[in-house]
Amino acid sequence: MPPKLNVHNFPRPPLLEKTSRHLQIKWNNHLIADTKDAYWVLETTHPPTYYLPPDSILHPLTRSSHSSYCEWKGAATYWNIANPLDTSELVRNRIWSYAKPTKSYESVKDYLSFYAGPWDCYVDGEKVEPQPGDFYGGWVTSDIEGPIKGGPGTWGW
Repeated sequence: MPPKLNVHNFPRPPLLEKTSRHLQIKWNNHLIADTKDAYWVLETTHPPTYYLPPDSILHPLTRSSHSSYCEWKGAATYWNIANPLDTSELVRNRIWSYAKPTKSYESVKDYLSFYAGPWDCYVDGEKVEPQPGDFYGGWVTSDIEGPIKGGPGTWGW
């Protein structure tokens, strides 16, 4: 079992580093993404956010008109994906990337990050829980400990 990672020991500004953890995303038992060649971002009070290489995405995405701005990484582009069992069901803006990230985050240029749902996300075979709330995209696994930002009363942390 991996050692516990306390989110209050993660740095600010966030740390970007390669991870060899096996990441999979499955939707209705269809494999959407699969990689052991990703990055994670570790930020104070947040569980890891994972960035997967574009070639690990096994299902087509369409670009969304939605965008947002991260003070650390820059302007984010959002993506839509159709349900593999019902292509009329389109999930919007639950995947994002950075086409022109800031200098410190250039390594994740065009890598994709997924919110942990409506699909199932796995880290080394363990199904993750989504970071509390619906704003941040961290993945919570059993090796994460400490109070996590995102739920009620945590906005100003």
